[in-house]
Amino acid sequence: MDTKHISEMEAILDEANEILDTLEQNLNRLNDIQAKIQKLENYYTSKQWIDDFTADEQGLLPQDLKRGVLSEDGISSMLERNKDYMEKIIQR
Repeated sequence: MDTKHISEMEAILDEANEILDTLEQNLNRLNDIQAKIQKLENYYTSKQWIDDFTADEQGLLPQDLKRGVLSEDGISSMLERNKDYMEKIIQR
């Protein structure tokens, strides 16, 4: 008896389960971080962010300071992606 198809289906089952397990973990993580994302959005729309952005533009921040949060595109893109994913989750 040829069992090649059983092995092929087993591989598909294993791959699907792995992806679904990872997806479930990441959906839980995404849900858990929503309060922190809201905190980041509040910062991004605050006077503090403007002050920090201005200080960076003036070269007043340490050169070795990681400052991706001062990139308008960085935060804006992440917030938009988060919104899109959360809407997709709610729609399902």
